[in-house]
This record gives sequence, C-alpha cells and structure tokens, in this order.
Amino acid sequence: MSNSPYTIRNYQPIDFDKYVRLSIEAEKLEPTGRCVSPQVIAENLGRPNYSPERDLFISQIAGNMLGYIDIAPELGIGRVILNCWVHLEHRRRGLATKLLGYATHRAQELGVRIAQVNIPKDNVVAKRTLSRLGFSLVRRFLELKLDITGVCWPDIDQPALGCRHLQPGEEDKLTQIQNRSFAGTWGYNPNTVEEIIYRTNSSTCSPEDIILTYEGDKVIGYCWTEITGEGGTATGRKGRIFMLGVDQDYRGRRVGKRALLAGLAHLKNKGLQVAELTVDSKNKVACALYQSIGFKVRASTLWYEKVIN
Repeated sequence: MSNSPYTIRNYQPIDFDKYVRLSIEAEKLEPTGRCVSPQVIAENLGRPNYSPERDLFISQIAGNMLGYIDIAPELGIGRVILNCWVHLEHRRRGLATKLLGYATHRAQELGVRIAQVNIPKDNVVAKRTLSRLGFSLVRRFLELKLDITGVCWPDIDQPALGCRHLQPGEEDKLTQIQNRSFAGTWGYNPNTVEEIIYRTNSSTCSPEDIILTYEGDKVIGYCWTEITGEGGTATGRKGRIFMLGVDQDYRGRRVGKRALLAGLAHLKNKGLQVAELTVDSKNKVACALYQSIGFKVRASTLWYEKVIN
C-alpha cells in the first residue's frame, strides 16, 4: 500500500479535538459504556507512565482522523494492552493490520514480552484479524449485571461493620491492599501510589466511592465503586464495581462479601438501580460470590495475546 491515501503517525497535542470527536463517534457506533467526555479523555491521556506522543497512533486521510491504536504499557508484568478502532467506512482496507504493526514496534521498544487485546465475544471480524496476525485466545471475562433494588440481603441497607470510605491522604493504604489482594492474579499490573493518587483525583472518581474494610487498624479488603453513563438522572447512570479485593491472609472469612455489600449499599444510596462488573471466568470464588448476591451474566469478552519477539 505504498500509494495508499492513508497515513499513520504519532499523536500530537494539536490532534486532541479530532481525537475526542472520533472517540465520541466510536462510542456512538459501537457502545462500550465508557465515558468519552473531553475531560475524561484528557485525564486518560495524562495518566502516569503513559505518553500519548509515543503510545498513541492515529490514521488519517486528507487531514481527517479515522482510526487509532492506543498502547497501554504495563511494564510491571511485561505487557502492553492494545485498543484499536477504525471507522466503519474505512474497514477491510488493511488499516487495522498496519496500526497493529506500529503498535508491535512500539511494544518492542518498550521491551515487553506480550501484547494483549480485549474484544467482545461476538466480534467475528476482530477474531479473524487477530488470529491472522498471530494472536491467540488466552482468557474469557464475564460482564455481570445486578438490579440493586432487587437485592434481598438485609445487610445492604445497614451500615457495614468495619467498613468506611477512603480518606484523602490514604492512597498508600489503598495501593497496598490492592497489590496484596491481586498479587499473582492473571493480568494484574501492580499499582504505584502515584497512579492511585491520579486515579482517585480524576473527574470520574471520588474517595467516598472507595470503601475500606478493617480488622482493628489493619485494612483487609476494599470495594472500589464507580458511576458510569451520561445524564443527570439515576436512570441514565449505572453503578460499577471497579475493583473488589481481599488480603490473601483473610480470605474465606466473608470479608469480600462484606465489602461488596457495603459497595452496593453506597451505590443504592446514590440513587442507582443497576450495578455492573467484570470478572475473570476462571476466578471461580469471585464468580460464586457475585452469583450468590444475584449478579447475572449479560455478555462476555475475550482476551487475545501475542508474544513479542
């Protein structure tokens, strides 16, 4: 495609407005539930350990942006996560393949071992493209949904014993419990205090949305909730269990259930009717907990992986 009218290049700050418009159009055409407001996109581009000028590539024709590939480095576990989108009118022209080529080269520069991509289970075209490019299926994640108003557990309407909201300045405690809870878990990249501070101070997050579970003075678990969706009414928004973790020394003692119910109670008190979450299908303990509360599978996504030579 040496005579192709399409060009691929690194993102530059001057591209921001076009990138926002493309992201909004992508979400409209193929909804994912992600917030794509200019503020949220700006915060995502400015996150720690990420450089949009090196980790984001755009494709364009005659100055019009029509696709991108985002490379999220997770150097702690030697991988990058790729997120690629090409406008529907410009697909089947080799653009996704070329963008993945640029991403692979960037992954090699970063010195990572693997590149991974997460796609909806029913995206047949993406499956074929990834398989052709040497990616293989390695994991299936479940998307679960719960009608909060229908939860019958009596504890959800009562203040949870040993639970309280995160306080400003406690980001180190959240970092420690999160890393202890998920140490060795597939796909988990240990967080730094800097990353946690940045995330908890973003426009879509508040310390009060994060609930810590204590035994004495020791943090033994947590439930990190989020509110997603557009609009000012509860019906236009959804609650989300972003992370739920328990210290490995305290498992089997119903700490996770206590933290989860406290998180659901928080979302219910916010006037939300629905809660969603994502869970690894191989995490049988977590799946059983969520099912016992009443969560139902609404969809699933697939993780594809390629070893970087």
